[in-house]
Amino acid sequence: MSAGGAVSKEWSPKIAAQGAVVIDNSSAWRMDPDVPLIVPEVNADAVSGFTRKNIIANPNCSTAQLVVALKPLHDKARIKRVVVATYQSVSGAGKEAMDELFSQSKAVFTLDEVEAKKFSKRIAFNVIPQIDVFMEDGYTKEEWKMVVETKKILDPKIKLTATCVRVPVFVGHSEAVNIELSSRSPPTRRARFCAMPRAALSSTSARTAATSLPMSASARMRPISAVSERM
Repeated sequence: MSAGGAVSKEWSPKIAAQGAVVIDNSSAWRMDPDVPLIVPEVNADAVSGFTRKNIIANPNCSTAQLVVALKPLHDKARIKRVVVATYQSVSGAGKEAMDELFSQSKAVFTLDEVEAKKFSKRIAFNVIPQIDVFMEDGYTKEEWKMVVETKKILDPKIKLTATCVRVPVFVGHSEAVNIELSSRSPPTRRARFCAMPRAALSSTSARTAATSLPMSASARMRPISAVSERM
């Protein structure tokens, strides 16, 4: 089911009542205690909880790629705190958003008027530090989703704060993540971290020539997690 939260709220229970298992892509069921929130690489075992409502939820796109990177670290050293900044492409807001970036970019070069319709501000050659609506505490709903979804999927004890930014890129979300572990890792940490699935341990200087960029990652259709070791 990928038709938006309102449609999912109405139709997912009806479809599930007929015996089908609904895998929902909206935010409608993510925080329902009777619906498992699943990222297969992270908490596949939790899928057994689907029998309560015959519905399985998947998380927000930024949460999904974050927890895939956090899971092996959490298993080996227990994560206490996460500070994440996202740089999210316009594709996350749909075709109209991609069209707007294209038309605005064209307008800039042809000296035409730049119109903002899909986004609150001009997105071409700009960044917008707002994704979804602002909540009472000053966070946006996108940032709130990352906090509560990570806790539900990975560990409710993890402290997390997020800043989500829309960037003028057509396809490919990126994240900068700072992680505090519960204890100092032993000298063998490099070997252990290098063994993590879908992760690469690199020095800061190595990142300048990194090949794990959105364009190359999108060709393989899977997330790439680059763990930068700071001594």
